Amino acid sequence: HILSMIDYCNSSYAIVTEKYLHKLQKIQNNAVRFIFKLSGKRKWTPISPYLKELHFLPVAYRVKFKTALIVYKCINNLAPKYLSDLLSLRNTKRISVRLDDDFFLLRIPSKSNFSRTEGAFCYNGPRIWNSLPYSLRSIPDISEFKIRLKTHYFELAFNGVS
Repeated sequence: HILSMIDYCNSSYAIVTEKYLHKLQKIQNNAVRFIFKLSGKRKWTPISPYLKELHFLPVAYRVKFKTALIVYKCINNLAPKYLSDLLSLRNTKRISVRLDDDFFLLRIPSKSNFSRTEGAFCYNGPRIWNSLPYSLRSIPDISEFKIRLKTHYFELAFNGVS
């Protein structure tokens, strides 16, 4: 139940400061402590191994996961039109450069005068999407995409955690 509360509108967390993301992470950490009955006994026990065991992504990665999934749905006509209209594929140049062979990159709108605007889906979605490896962005099946996307973020989040 806690994860569904954290996930509620979590793509809007992209505009939230690190301070507030840390507060959300503390909520998730406390839920994990409750599940493993760590409350009170070992307060300073590192939580990452337990998150890994439950296969929970940390909050910052959950936000990226959900945003990338929404972008995938927009690109593949699985999302509402009002969301899809916020994104556009990057224009390729006439002279072929290796980067231009990647037809799955999105155009990032020009920088806004307002810092809050850069957390909006039309800015943050393409940024997160373009940071994914081409092999992930080019997956045609949504089920396969979800599995590989979670694995990608899981490896980034828990690299070196045993």
